[in-house]
Formats: sequence, structure tokens, C-alpha cells
Amino acid sequence: MNILRLLLMIGLLLVAPFTNIHAEAYNTPSAMIQVDGLSCPFCAYGLEKHLKKIDGVENVKIYMKDGNATVTLKPGATVDDSTLIEAVKKAGFTARGITRQ
Repeated sequence: MNILRLLLMIGLLLVAPFTNIHAEAYNTPSAMIQVDGLSCPFCAYGLEKHLKKIDGVENVKIYMKDGNATVTLKPGATVDDSTLIEAVKKAGFTARGITRQ
């Protein structure tokens, strides 16, 4: 019985570090921005560049077909909607709406 407990504890110790990483991935704040005017890869690249300049932004994914951009924030960072809208405007586009996830 002691060997079984030892094996169980070793298994838990091996798996435990990965459960925190997995949980953090779901707690990462993000925002989806509906954008008018995304018609080509060059447009998408320009928008991505402007959004990545925002302090606290970790990653940006542009979905041209859907007309939206998803911005993932660094853990603990906050970015208000007006900052995102301003970056979209500087890139030459219009933000229709922002959904927080």
C-alpha cells in the first residue's frame, strides 16, 4: 500500500506544474474588436502593428474573413476600450465594437 501511495504522489508532483499553466491560459484577458475595412493581408499587418504597440498587449490575431482582431493582454495588464479604438483608427480603420473575453 505504501508503494501505491508513493507512486500516486510522484504522479501528482509530475503533473501539478502543468495544471497551473493550463489554468492561466483560460484566465488571460482578451478583447475581440470588430473592424470595418479589413480587405487584404497588408491591411491586416498594419492593424496588427498598431495594436501590438499598445502597452500590455501580448498577442494580436487578425481574422480578415470575419473582420475582427483578437487582442490578448499580458497577465495583470489592462487596456481600456478607448485605447484599442484609437489604435484601430490610427491604422486607418473603424472599430464597430469590442467584446471582452
